[in-house]
Amino acid sequence: MPRETTRPQKLLLLDSASLYFRAFYGVPDRRESPDETPTNALRGFLDMIATLVTAHRPTHLVACWDDDWRPQWRVDLVPTYKTHRLTDGSDTAEESPDDLTPQVPLIRDVLAAVGIPRIGVPECEADDVIGTLTTTHHGVMPVDVVTGDRDLLQLVDDAHEVRVLYTGKGGVREPDVFTEAALAEKYGVTSGEGYLEMSVLRGDTSDGLPGVKGIGDKTAATLIAQYGSLAALREAVDGGDPAIKGARRTNLEAVADYLDVAPDVVRVRRDAAVPDVDVAIPSVVADRIALDELAARHGIENPVGRLLTALGLD
Repeated sequence: MPRETTRPQKLLLLDSASLYFRAFYGVPDRRESPDETPTNALRGFLDMIATLVTAHRPTHLVACWDDDWRPQWRVDLVPTYKTHRLTDGSDTAEESPDDLTPQVPLIRDVLAAVGIPRIGVPECEADDVIGTLTTTHHGVMPVDVVTGDRDLLQLVDDAHEVRVLYTGKGGVREPDVFTEAALAEKYGVTSGEGYLEMSVLRGDTSDGLPGVKGIGDKTAATLIAQYGSLAALREAVDGGDPAIKGARRTNLEAVADYLDVAPDVVRVRRDAAVPDVDVAIPSVVADRIALDELAARHGIENPVGRLLTALGLD
């Protein structure tokens, strides 16, 4: 299928680990023998990309990667950051299902053989790669971020045509599309920055961020709307604002040290050392021989074929 040369430019950024973890748990394991290499995450991830490309018609595409899933600089600020995901006895290794681990290198190999750019940066999470690529493409082309991680809602920016396709409930086929209007409707905040500050107050147990006791989404959004920003709210607390009293004041004061550093932990980087890579969808398969060998060896001819068709490479 020839590529549409007049298609409007659009960049699609994939939070890769978020998607292949979802694929692992959502796609059946069809192995006939436990001695075979599992491929359910690989098959599901390739089909997810095909579905997204078909539905959203990007001209540019990046599989963003966690070169460091738990950067030390974030741990130094909040020591509990992602500690519950550590493998027992390790300070660095992320707990991962045994049947998923061997599939991650296969995902890397297939992406390379197809020619889909995969970008990671030392000491950075995929979120930081996404934040940086989003920012460098401001004013260049619209950007859609695909993720199951609510943290990335902080990137929503109507002025720069940045949306987040959140896969939490509907998956990649029916993601929740977040614009600033959707943020306001769902969370009561009117910008990505407002969402970030709300999430600092609320905390996130999945990332080991405690938040403020007694403050959830609704209260956090109300406080940010009332005071305009997290900094203004904290100034009001420090200044003795009589509207902040009782347990709420006590709880906010008790986590002052956390609130000093948490925004820097939650905020994705916009200045990661992302390499200068052509992120346009490839016009030809990068390594057809390697791709055919991978497909035959692992029985993934069908998902590879669907991906190539979606990319216009069949």
